[in-house]
Amino acid sequence: MNYGFGKTTDYTFEQAIERVTEELKKEGFGVLTTIDVQDTLKKKINVDFKRYTILGACNPPFAHKALSTEEEVGLLLPCNVIVYEKEGKTAVSAFDPSVMVAIMQNEAMRPIAAEVEARLRRVIAAL
Repeated sequence: MNYGFGKTTDYTFEQAIERVTEELKKEGFGVLTTIDVQDTLKKKINVDFKRYTILGACNPPFAHKALSTEEEVGLLLPCNVIVYEKEGKTAVSAFDPSVMVAIMQNEAMRPIAAEVEARLRRVIAAL
């Protein structure tokens, strides 16, 4: 199952995080969480790992609609966007919200997921 979409960029790792954060903001998202996977794995289990960051993005009006429609959707929030190093470049990918509809089998979530997906696709396309 394809559960996300993204692209590889020529941005440095830091530039990619900065740009994706700016583009998310343009689409009404804020970054609630930032997980530095490389740092976490080094501290917790002393493993070296490539630079990999998970950004937990949230668009409050859409989060409210989704939670009002399906209480358990909180298990799938916030919308994760990942930035990581890949073959000398920087990759950026986002979780596809339409996958949530298939998981939950709640058709009322379809238009909400479709709008969030469109916004996230614009974010990725702008990079």
